[in-house]
Amino acid sequence: MLIGILIPFLGTTIGASLVFLLKNKINPIIQKILLGFAAGVMIAASVWSLLMPSIDMASTQGKIAWLPAVIGFMIGVISLCLVNNFVDKIENKQKNNKNSNITDKIKSTSMLVIAVTLHNIPEGMAVGVAFAGLLSQNAGISLLEAFALSIGIAIQNIPEGAIISMPLLSEGKSKLKAFTSGTLSGIVEPIAAFITILLTNIVVPILPYLLSFAAGAMIHVVVSELIPEAQGGKKSNLVTIGVSIGFALMMLLDVALG
Repeated sequence: MLIGILIPFLGTTIGASLVFLLKNKINPIIQKILLGFAAGVMIAASVWSLLMPSIDMASTQGKIAWLPAVIGFMIGVISLCLVNNFVDKIENKQKNNKNSNITDKIKSTSMLVIAVTLHNIPEGMAVGVAFAGLLSQNAGISLLEAFALSIGIAIQNIPEGAIISMPLLSEGKSKLKAFTSGTLSGIVEPIAAFITILLTNIVVPILPYLLSFAAGAMIHVVVSELIPEAQGGKKSNLVTIGVSIGFALMMLLDVALG
């Protein structure tokens, strides 16, 4: 079981390690494509990994299928708006005109880390629910199905680990620090899985809300941070291409791995 709940974390680590394949400074054109790719991945993950499972789970629990998805999604968006405003107030006290562009990039990456980390928590809970069902022996979940879910999430986590570490590298962080930050964004998954196994009866009823909450947080970051930053300057078509590739890849992984 321990191996099973650690597998998704391994996927994030693999994705974060891709930073070692890059040069110390990312070409602006490549950076645009990567920002677009990150946005596409997050949009697709919000729909197929979070909102649709939220609706399905709520329906299975006998609730109004769409209600937890809507409530959780809006709370997620509003929460990130409040976090964004809080970060802005702190930065306005610290930055001056000379380093405003640098601090704007740092804020964008910080919001990205927050969103992906929030997204990883309910995914870890989903793995925990699967293994809790396996342990209970009355939920109809087999060992193969529980591991299949872990492996599927791990594969989805590969691009997510990369979209954390790569922007950090472009900000001037060392490859090791960028890799570490990308990896740590996924450490919440096994922690959430373990807690869920211990508190299954409490966590499972609110999981649809947590899934959609993470979706709202991710969409907020895409709309308020990634797309505006990527669209700066020329060659905006590259951003569209990056979004399309990221969305299609994540959609393929989510649907194929179910």
